[in-house]
Amino acid sequence: MASSRVEIRPCTKMNNMEKINVQISWSGNNYCATASGERINGCVITTNKTLDGVKKDFKEAFEFHIEGSLHNGDSIPEWLSKGEYELYFEFDISALLHSLDRIVTRAAIARASGINERQLGHYASGFRSPRPPQREKIINAIHDIGRELILVV
Repeated sequence: MASSRVEIRPCTKMNNMEKINVQISWSGNNYCATASGERINGCVITTNKTLDGVKKDFKEAFEFHIEGSLHNGDSIPEWLSKGEYELYFEFDISALLHSLDRIVTRAAIARASGINERQLGHYASGFRSPRPPQREKIINAIHDIGRELILVV
């Protein structure tokens, strides 16, 4: 099955902080946060029923991973051991749509994007993955809805 994940960019420096990409996906009834690679000396994965919960759990698990790596004498970059990093959370479409469930309806996203509401449901469930142009339409529609909401006085 094709992935609907956000394009992963390599870790880059931001304001003298290293940027660590953390993928947020939707798995069954939970959010899942994942980061892996040689730069972080392994893989860290957490799940939680809420978006705030999975972010909090990931931050704690990541700090525990760093402490464990140092305790075991593993070689990790100095910036990592000093906490000079920033976690950058990126959503796949399924997780993004679920995160908006209590904020905006899929019907509104369907109207704004021109994508059938049923198709959005397939994307949200992970049954189907949007092609890049469809993904872009969804993101643009969400941004358009947000701009309209900001105008409310």
